[in-house]
Amino acid sequence: MERELQILWTAVAAYVLAGIIAVIGVVLGKRPERAVLGLTLTGLALQTVSMGLRWERLGHGPFITMFEILCSNIWSLMCAYTFAYWRIPRIRATAAIVLPLMFIMLGWLMVTHPGEGHYPPTYNTPWLFIHIGLGKVFLGAVLVAVGLSCVILMRQAGIGITRLQQLPPNPQLDELAFRCMAIGLIFHTLMLIAGAIWAQDAWGRYWAWDPLETWAFITWLTVAFTIHARLAYRLTPPMHAGLILAVFVTAFLTFFGVPFISATPHQGAV
Repeated sequence: MERELQILWTAVAAYVLAGIIAVIGVVLGKRPERAVLGLTLTGLALQTVSMGLRWERLGHGPFITMFEILCSNIWSLMCAYTFAYWRIPRIRATAAIVLPLMFIMLGWLMVTHPGEGHYPPTYNTPWLFIHIGLGKVFLGAVLVAVGLSCVILMRQAGIGITRLQQLPPNPQLDELAFRCMAIGLIFHTLMLIAGAIWAQDAWGRYWAWDPLETWAFITWLTVAFTIHARLAYRLTPPMHAGLILAVFVTAFLTFFGVPFISATPHQGAV
């Protein structure tokens, strides 16, 4: 375990350094894009090795304990944002917002005990991997939208206008955020469907309104409402950005709050 953790903490250091450089770049009006991309890729490579070593040692994926869930979600979120950073150059300045947001999860990971957890028999199905994978794509799409929305809200508040001028105007950022939310809705819908199939195989029922299922549906409703409101009522970019932040908060509570507050987040999971 010691080797896994050493590699993981090195990955965390690479992520933090990438975030610091991104913030300094915006403050000084520089564009250290290669350094940020290189460090995030380095962090991803190291974290992949660490997670792979743990998976091989324990015989199951990183989805049992809080430590494993935080680790795997940090990995997937960084994958999603790094891909967007690479493919959409005009949003790269959002790294100064997104990466510091990730510091919260990184700090949480570092104070969480890395011990082992019980692997429930109901988790031993391919549908679990499909279900979790779709959920991670959803979170990644929402994270990119959050970064764009924070820029819109900061401009609205008169914060960092000159520092963020290299980014496209608000209407273009709003359109990109909307597309990310649309992708998120698709993958969240597929996640719910895959989860229902898994539940039927594991426990003989598709849906039981347990706490996690209920909150997952609430999250789906917030995403659908945000997209509907943006299309039907022609929301201004700041209003749309505020709704996206509400979606992110709801999703964060669903993925990281309910499973560790409720005694039975998924009835029959253990």
